[in-house]
Amino acid sequence: MNKIVVNSQIHFGKPCIAGTRITVQNILELLNEGLSFEEIIRDYYPELQIEDIRACIQYAIALAN
Repeated sequence: MNKIVVNSQIHFGKPCIAGTRITVQNILELLNEGLSFEEIIRDYYPELQIEDIRACIQYAIALAN
């Protein structure tokens, strides 16, 4: 879970992918729209890796528990 960080100085403390300003919420919204991991990386966030997107899903699952 170290790929997700919360910093009050970035996006008002929303959880983000470490080393970026990309929020977990942004990634989850794109997944909810039906985009694949590859489409998210190719069309929106080329700096991400598939593991980053998986970390967002894992983070959301952990919150639901």
